[in-house]
Amino acid sequence: MTDDRPPAIAERSYLPRRGRLAGVAVLGVALLLAATSCQRRGAGGDGRRTVIQNKGSDTLLSVAQAWAEAYGTIDPGVAVAVTGGGSGTGISALLNGTVDIANSSRTISDKERAEAVKRGVDAKELVVGFDALAVFVHPDNPLKSISLAQLAGIYGEGGPLVRWSQLGAQVPGCPSDEIILVSRQNNSGTYSYFAEAVLQKQDFKLGTRDMHGSKDVVDLVAHTPCAIGYSGLAYSVPEVAMLCVSKEDGRPCVPPNLANARNQSYPIARPLFMYTDGEPKPEAKKYLEWIMSDQGQCVIYGKGYAPATEVVCK
Repeated sequence: MTDDRPPAIAERSYLPRRGRLAGVAVLGVALLLAATSCQRRGAGGDGRRTVIQNKGSDTLLSVAQAWAEAYGTIDPGVAVAVTGGGSGTGISALLNGTVDIANSSRTISDKERAEAVKRGVDAKELVVGFDALAVFVHPDNPLKSISLAQLAGIYGEGGPLVRWSQLGAQVPGCPSDEIILVSRQNNSGTYSYFAEAVLQKQDFKLGTRDMHGSKDVVDLVAHTPCAIGYSGLAYSVPEVAMLCVSKEDGRPCVPPNLANARNQSYPIARPLFMYTDGEPKPEAKKYLEWIMSDQGQCVIYGKGYAPATEVVCK
């Protein structure tokens, strides 16, 4: 595995440089209006800032926070309010008109697009980077590689692989030999992408441990010798090992890293998206243009994702 694995990234809501509701009624009302309005700039130097509401993918949460913080130094008149909750949550908020930008680690579904048409929402898609969906095991696990078919046999309903010995692995600290399945909740874009790319849209086995966030998946695998889990490459830490993945049994495997994510040679690499309702409003448009600039793309590179464009980052 290459040395470009980033450190662990905490998942949390973030709003750069924004105060909390104060006890003074007038100030409290002003802040509430700024938070609930998708975009609003005060006139004539009254100190209010434009607020861009950004919500969705937990995979993209850490880089969205980093983008928001960096952009605050570019344009102090704009605050980007970032929250996670999953790709489905972000797209739902876009359809409800409560966000300017929805983050997603999967493409919008046919059902969601139909609902968007019904509501008069033009879901405009922008690829902002690429990610490798890493498969994590405990560092004491001797297994080094796995195929897509074996992953389907582990996670898919009716799959025959239930013990590590079936994969030729004797795992220290796992006397039961049971493969403990760690997954994501079903509103996660990571969950949906894994189901599509690995399980071919079949159902997951019953009994998976469905975690709310990517960091939770990695933490559980790190402390559970019998476990296997999947999540974005950017959440890799030394306390877990990542498996090399092959498209077919017996074929050479490809390690998860940034280069293999961007060139799509890694079998479960995926693009990362931001969605807007048609042409974004001026301040959101400027923000997205900055994200796609060399400076913005170097931010996503620094967070452990492959940039969407060719850039040279220090």
